Parts: sequence; C-alpha cells; structure tokens
Amino acid sequence: MKKILSCLLFLLPAYASTQAQAPKPGNPVFDGWYADPEAVVFGNKYWIFPTFSAPYGKQVHFDAFSSSDLVHWKKHKQVLDTAAVKWAKRAMWAPSVVEKEGKYYFFFAANDIQKESELGGIGVAVADKPQGPYKDYLGKPLINEITNKAQPIDQYIFKDKDGQYYIIYGGWGHCNIAKLNKDFTGLVPFEDGSTFREITPEKYVEGPVMFIKDGKYYFMWSEGGWGGPDYSVAYAIADSPAGPFKRIGKILQEDPKVANGAGHHSVVFNPKANKWFIIYHRRPLGNKDRDHRVTCVDEMKFDADGRILPVKITFEGVKPTKL
Repeated sequence: MKKILSCLLFLLPAYASTQAQAPKPGNPVFDGWYADPEAVVFGNKYWIFPTFSAPYGKQVHFDAFSSSDLVHWKKHKQVLDTAAVKWAKRAMWAPSVVEKEGKYYFFFAANDIQKESELGGIGVAVADKPQGPYKDYLGKPLINEITNKAQPIDQYIFKDKDGQYYIIYGGWGHCNIAKLNKDFTGLVPFEDGSTFREITPEKYVEGPVMFIKDGKYYFMWSEGGWGGPDYSVAYAIADSPAGPFKRIGKILQEDPKVANGAGHHSVVFNPKANKWFIIYHRRPLGNKDRDHRVTCVDEMKFDADGRILPVKITFEGVKPTKL
C-alpha cells in the first residue's frame, strides 16, 4: 500500500503540470461528430448547418446549431431528414442555407450518385425558420446531371452584388457554376446559352466557397483527401464569380500539435467587429476513424494587399463576438 501511495505522490507533479498545460476549451465548438460546416448569419445570430459525420448509410438527417456569440451554441435536432425527402436514402451532405423573401432554402446533396441513371444529386428543402422543420421543395433533385465530370455534391449558394444567385458545386476534382432562377426551382442559362460553366482551379477537389471582399471575388475550396491528414483549404481571387481563378495558395491545413485533416469550410464576416471567421472541420489527433470529424472556428485575417493569411488552427477558438 505504501508503495502505491508513494508512486501516486511521485506522479502528482507531472499530472498537475499536464493539467496546467491543457488547452483551453473552445474548439470544437460543440459536441458530436460533424463535418462540412455551412456557417451563415441570419439576423443577430450565427448558424452552423453541418453534415452528420457517420457511415453513409447513417447520414440520413441534419442537425443545426445557433449562437449569438460564436462560442455558446444551441443544438436544433433533425431540422431535415429523409422522412421529408422521399428520394434521399443516404449520404446527405454539406448543406448550404440561404434566406430569400422570408423563406429559408436548404440545399443539400444526397445518395452519393456515381452515374446519372442513379436517383440523387443536389436537392432543395424549404422552411419558414432557420431551424426548420424543412420540407422537400421540388420532390426531386435540382441537379442530377454529371456535367464536366463534376459529381453533384458540395453545393454552395452565392448571391452576387446584382442580386443574382449562383450555385457552385462539384466533387471528383471538378467544379461548376450555374445560375439559379428567381424561385430556386431550376437553373437559367448564361448569355452564351450554356447552363453550366466549369471553373475548376488547380488542385481543386471539393467543398467550394465564395465571398466578395473589396470588390473582388474570393473562391475557396478543399484539396487533398477528405479521409486523410492532407485535407486542406486553398483559394484564388478573380473579378467575376465565373473566374478565371488562378490558385494563390493554401491557407488552412493540419497542425501536428493540434489536429489533422482540416478542411471543408465556410466563412462569415462580422461587420460590427470587422472580423472574418473560418468555420471548418478537422480530425482530433490520434483518431484514425474517417468519420470522426469535429467542427471548429478560428479567425481568418488578410494582409494589406487582400491576400488571406495562413490560418492558425487552435484549441482556444475565438472570443465571444456578437453581431
């Protein structure tokens, strides 16, 4: 017994030292395995709509999270599931949610289709509130085609300065952009008559994101393998939403001391605080399960020329920042 007590007393200083150096809670921002986070501001709240990170057959619903300060999050369970979308059976991925004329439109991918003869692709659901419940808007996929070799997944809805909404999407290393019609029931052609334009930059894999800053169009995407440590985010800048986009460089990636597989992100801007935030998923150190991904928030900064600075991924996350 004395030997055991002696050993415990010997270990206490080391334990205390470990505890003192333990990272401050902050990231991940909420519990559970969640990936592909879509962050958006509605009114005075931040919202995150992520993929439920699990085997494809269990990805049959979406949860949502809301916060007034980016730190304290409220969970809204099953805002959309396959019970409301009869054609969706599995692999419900990567939401993109926008508000238009008092309605909330929830774009999602489902079924992980490998060819056009399979039912699936990008769908749309609608609700009267950000937390839903959402119901199927079209009764079928909005995009089922595999055009320009782009798998119809990872859709991002972008509103341009003139009010035009675009859908930017694509897996398998290819990215398309298309114009949405006014009620989001279909697509409208570009001036040259084409419906889809490929805007794939160098090293693009999936997860497109677009925003405007100082009149320039910032296009971001994920590259590397989503199940591996090399998953990361890069970007380009252009003068129009259709590019052309020349890759500038990587701004989000693993830190061997913090986490790996950092990618598939979104971006929000707080004008009151004049701060940009990147919301992304990553894999905890030592965790090799491909579906064990968590959602994190860190600050994203720019240099004097408008270039995005490499993001430092942290355990601390961000300080409370109200809108």
